[in-house]
Amino acid sequence: MKYLLSEIAEICGGELRGRDREATSLSTDSRSCTFDAGSLFVAMRGANHDSHLYAAQMAARGVKAFLTERAVELPADCGQVTVGNAIEALQRLAAHYRAGFRGEVVAVTGSNGKTVVKEWIAQAVPAGVKFFRSPKSYNSQLGVPLSLLMAAGDEELVVIETGISRPGEMARLERIVRPDTVIFTSLGEAHGRNFRSPEQKCAEKALLASGARRIIYHSRYELPARMLAERYADRELIDAAACELPAKACGPLLGEAGRIDAQLVAAFCRAEGYPAVDFDRLLPVAMRLELKEGLNGSVVIDDAYNSDLNSLSMALDYLHGVAMGRPTTLIFSEMEQQRGDSETLYDQVARMCNRTGVGRFIGVGGELRRALRNYAPDQSFYATTDELLRHLRSEDFAGRVVLVKGSRSKRFERVVHALERKSHTTTLEIDLDAMIHNLNYHRAKLRPGTKLVAMVKAGSYGAGDFEVAQMLQHQGVDYLAVAFADEGVLLRERGISMPVVVLNADEGSFDAMVAHRLEPEIYNFRSLENFKAAVERAGERNYPVHIKLDTGMHRLGFTEPDLEELCERLLRQSAVRVATIFSHLNCADMPEQDGYTREQIARYDRMSGRIAAALPGPVIRHTANSAAIERFPEAQFDMCRLGIGLYGFASPGNPALRPVSTLKTRIVQIKSGLPAGDAVGYGRAGVLLRETVTATVPIGYADGLDRHLGCGRWSMLVHGKPAPIVGRICMDSCMIDITDIPEAREGDEATVFSAAEGHTAEDMARVLGTIVYEVLTSVSGRVKRIYFKE
Repeated sequence: MKYLLSEIAEICGGELRGRDREATSLSTDSRSCTFDAGSLFVAMRGANHDSHLYAAQMAARGVKAFLTERAVELPADCGQVTVGNAIEALQRLAAHYRAGFRGEVVAVTGSNGKTVVKEWIAQAVPAGVKFFRSPKSYNSQLGVPLSLLMAAGDEELVVIETGISRPGEMARLERIVRPDTVIFTSLGEAHGRNFRSPEQKCAEKALLASGARRIIYHSRYELPARMLAERYADRELIDAAACELPAKACGPLLGEAGRIDAQLVAAFCRAEGYPAVDFDRLLPVAMRLELKEGLNGSVVIDDAYNSDLNSLSMALDYLHGVAMGRPTTLIFSEMEQQRGDSETLYDQVARMCNRTGVGRFIGVGGELRRALRNYAPDQSFYATTDELLRHLRSEDFAGRVVLVKGSRSKRFERVVHALERKSHTTTLEIDLDAMIHNLNYHRAKLRPGTKLVAMVKAGSYGAGDFEVAQMLQHQGVDYLAVAFADEGVLLRERGISMPVVVLNADEGSFDAMVAHRLEPEIYNFRSLENFKAAVERAGERNYPVHIKLDTGMHRLGFTEPDLEELCERLLRQSAVRVATIFSHLNCADMPEQDGYTREQIARYDRMSGRIAAALPGPVIRHTANSAAIERFPEAQFDMCRLGIGLYGFASPGNPALRPVSTLKTRIVQIKSGLPAGDAVGYGRAGVLLRETVTATVPIGYADGLDRHLGCGRWSMLVHGKPAPIVGRICMDSCMIDITDIPEAREGDEATVFSAAEGHTAEDMARVLGTIVYEVLTSVSGRVKRIYFKE
């Protein structure tokens, strides 16, 4: 894009203030490091955020052009266009920009498979065809216009992913995208709660094809197939079911849904006159960045399957956020499907790397060597991936954060494999985007100005220590809370600088807490006096502490008769100051106990108010947990605590939340033809009732798989089908019955629990007669955590 602010004002119906600057790119996140001199910073207001507050900061960093929803004070050399609604303004601007496209615009929509189809099309486009596809899952009311405005505008093919969550949205997207071709993937349950019926949702999605000349669908999905045929009989309608695939097409990439996606891609390529798709060469779609533990204390960010400027910008921002001052390395391949001046292209790459502080650059490909030979940081170049692998030494990456970013032909997954720490085959996958969704869901429930403390104790409920805390710090949470001082010390050592509360603070850790600026829960007079002494030993004053009140749970905390003496002791010393006063609503998730909970809230209000009134200066009050945020808005006070809700669970269950953890393992051995009457495992507890095929998977009770799940009480999913556990669970492994899954092979994935597959940790908790907290926190530390981020 390339617009003057005066042009943007005219297109969007806004008012120009200040200089008429030129805008050539967009930035909507003030935390981004990869914006350039031509960036237009778009400031928006939401229920719990206002990016106008960062406009001056962005101006100080070199941004000169702004799109705002209210006038902000900016330096004299800046310009701003003020509009009523920034998203609507971007939609108008994107529609105007789209009108100038000369190539074909393809829109992909559906409940599932949109990103896979879009990315497989990108892999199938013939060499020499200039194309653009929307990055990652930019398919929302904001993501779609951002995607269009990222395109150069002279592409032969533009592929845009579109998604909706409620009525009225698709009509707006259609006016922006105006697709020539529409591809419908599927119709499923996603966002179904916002529509009266599947028919209403299907009709809404069908609006995307209002002006399209070609529509590709799959008759496996009967409702959209029928509706499209009825509405658009005058268009070129293509049923992808007619595209036959090779029997072994895509190998392990395809289940039933994958084969449908592949047929849609094949139908599109045939309609475009492209060569037949070589499905054996298609690579898995990297839906998200993966954060993995590397060798010698390094961290590896795996983005090994695609390489373009837009995705590089996002990945470098993520690298910068993860690094938090640690040295960084970018391993990067030359870009595919790029035409034009490679010097100019890679000059942009160099500028991005400089802005994000990349310390070491490793390039693969002759174009990179020629274009970036004078690039300033520590650098090295290799002609091929194989040459790079021959020269990799793990000691060269010790303590570094390494981003691996490659085009699909370079097979950079081998680089990731060489750098990541070889550990357990079993993995716990953590979806950081789902966690951000849950965070924002709860934030939207809070009154403006209400603060938030996030619980990251017990390794963030099993999700991991540092990575979750780092994301929460990046998202602007006000406090973190851990159970013990050593958890907080670890966060400090890894660069977490925000306030951290220690909930189970004990006398032996007080000196370490002061040294690391950790803030204790004070729950009795002994803890108050002992911590005050530690502060005085360190020569500190006014050290923040958090007063815990017992309002009915009777675990820890001051009781009502303690309050007079507590206030007197606090007032006659200067070593500590009260930052917050809090309590815990122990039955907020139990509707049958609502009367007790309301009494508890009233008792907390009375007790905390008495202390706050006696103390000088402001004091934050908080008692609401995840369930109370949902069910007791009167308990919000000044701050709320988000615990299990952050990780995707609530009681009673809330379908709006997205569980973040998926536990997976792999089949290491298959045994066929075990006869009926034989037995499997310790104690011969798994007596076979038929001739059986078993698979051994490397997960046992030492990994957190409870022994009570054995003997058929729990099943894993292999190729989406249940495989019951046979016999007793061993310490490091167990056996599953795959007799009814003939396609299963050694090396195949076995899902222990996954919300995406309808096989949840809550289901496991119900089988065990326990709570989901126990299931999540029981996953052993030896199980490798992998973090996903778009």
